[in-house]
Amino acid sequence: MKRLKSIFLSLAVVMGFATLVYVSPVGAQSAIEAACQEDLSAAVCQNNVNNTPGGLATNIINILLFVVGAVSVIMIIVGGIMYATSAGDSGQVTKAKNTLMYAVIGLVISFLAFAVVQFVLKSFIKP
Repeated sequence: MKRLKSIFLSLAVVMGFATLVYVSPVGAQSAIEAACQEDLSAAVCQNNVNNTPGGLATNIINILLFVVGAVSVIMIIVGGIMYATSAGDSGQVTKAKNTLMYAVIGLVISFLAFAVVQFVLKSFIKP
């Protein structure tokens, strides 16, 4: 139960950090909006899809998939450390192998989810 709590706490910290990093360029967004108010034919105005619902969904999904991939990579590292420090104890080796296996499965699923989401967004949501 403690391990599950620590995983959720780590995930919350990573999500909070990702949110802070993602939300920080507020000044640049207002500069783009100001430029678009003056001249709508500018190239920066044509590619500004972050204000659309599709662009917002794309950003949120990409952040979530990044977090899942990062957690999977961290768990691969943790599993490797567990395997290296098991000292031949069969219970610890089994636990380390299971951690590695599930982390790799999570990483593969996150890559497949990313591919499916990108396909759906490119096919159905046109900027």
